[in-house]
Amino acid sequence: MDQDKIKRLTHEYATGKVGRRGFLRAAAAIGLTVTAANTLLSNTAKAAKKGGRLRVGIGHGSTTDSLDPQTFENGFTTNMGYALRNNLTEIDNNGKLVGELAESWDASPDAKVWTFNLRKGVEFHNGKTMTAADVIASINHHRGDDSKSAAKSIVDPIEDVKSDGKDKVVITLKDGNADLPFLVSDYHITIMPEKDGGVDWQSGVGTGGYVLDNYEPGVRFIGKKFANYFKEGAAHVDEYELLTIGDVNAKQNALTTDEVDVIDRPDLKTIKLFKRRGGVDIEQATGTRHYTIPMRTDMAPFDDNNIRMALKHAFDRQTLVDTILQGYGAVGNDHPIAPSNPYHASDIPQRVQDTDKAKWYLKQAGLDSLTVDLSAADAAFTGAVDAAVIIKEHAAKAGITINVVREPNDGYWSNVWMKKAWCMCYWGGRPTEDWMFTTAYAADANWNDTFWKNARFNELLLAARRELNETERAAMYKEMQMIVRDDGGAVVPMFADYVWAKSKKVEHGPVASNWDLDGSKISERWWFA
Repeated sequence: MDQDKIKRLTHEYATGKVGRRGFLRAAAAIGLTVTAANTLLSNTAKAAKKGGRLRVGIGHGSTTDSLDPQTFENGFTTNMGYALRNNLTEIDNNGKLVGELAESWDASPDAKVWTFNLRKGVEFHNGKTMTAADVIASINHHRGDDSKSAAKSIVDPIEDVKSDGKDKVVITLKDGNADLPFLVSDYHITIMPEKDGGVDWQSGVGTGGYVLDNYEPGVRFIGKKFANYFKEGAAHVDEYELLTIGDVNAKQNALTTDEVDVIDRPDLKTIKLFKRRGGVDIEQATGTRHYTIPMRTDMAPFDDNNIRMALKHAFDRQTLVDTILQGYGAVGNDHPIAPSNPYHASDIPQRVQDTDKAKWYLKQAGLDSLTVDLSAADAAFTGAVDAAVIIKEHAAKAGITINVVREPNDGYWSNVWMKKAWCMCYWGGRPTEDWMFTTAYAADANWNDTFWKNARFNELLLAARRELNETERAAMYKEMQMIVRDDGGAVVPMFADYVWAKSKKVEHGPVASNWDLDGSKISERWWFA
């Protein structure tokens, strides 16, 4: 291996003379494997250019959004929240859990008592120094019997949270949980200033890289760089702007006409043509993101598992991956655990279209045919309406008539999701099995969008959470995946790669895959070339 060539290549990347793609191509030419090249890339500190306004077009955002992290439910609010605020921990751009507002943490042997040591001297946008009191108030913001927070299922296991001095927070759990450091990186549990026994969320003040300058729910967010941001080598641009652009064609046109610099979720049906346009890069990352079609199991006819199973067998998943995702993804198996998750059970038989089985399950429900409504809007995910139409066409062969109800994009997450009996949905996924199951499948989870309750599943959820034996824990998570697959209310047809498009003048380092757009941390990790 020519070490002089490697040294020269890393220098060119660090000084901005070659971009990420050029680096990887040159590394391959030298003889480096993909793994070795990515490792070298992640270890090479690139000199990021400072300044400018980074404009990002997001296919989310609703007039019902707010600055209260309890209510965050879409990509717009997630990106905005991470621009304004920080968490105790974060998933970095190499996919590793690292400290953010916490420098370090440790646990008792039973994983019930966790101590987080805070960074000293971290400043809020209003000049206040962050202390343990702010962290405690921010966590308690999501707790309580009356809490409507989407993170309530995450914080409910907390028995007590208290300070041990101004720079140390001690969290005591009702039962052991080895995943707690991951859980506190959730985008809802950002740290805000303590105020009058609660928190000040209304002002948007946080410790993040950008200070709130303008926010119009469902329209735009503008943040200006925080001069005293505690992270070095982050928050490179002077201004960060998010724009809600619900129509995917309008979003792509905005990129090609230089109205924005980055867009999420381009139209995969036209992506080959889009690639040919000058000045645009199409990029992707594979992670835990998946599309679901949740059925409310507390509403007829979906309260009958025979109906749920008939629908799960009525369509071809590979057609959806090929047509809707254009191959940028993989088929799902009616549970939310991705191949990238540590306890993914790859040996569970893959569900495929089986018209005879679909008819058989209908008969078990006492039916020869079935008519149901399926609500869809591209606010759920790009191509959601088309996906619903494909499912409708396939299901007809089994005697199932699906009426595709086209819902408005604006207000979809407030008026349709968790309201209508059957609808299209997407999940960014979570880095651990417990986190994903606790967020959306536990009986008492605020985001249990199928309203599903299974006693055995919930028993295993608690047992696996505190189990330290890896073999035993894997067996429990496999059984849970099978229970969700065969009894749950969620159809999970496909896992989707994160795909975005950007101007060639925008640069970045390695990209996280825990959320869209670099783990929703684009505001502080990307810059202009």
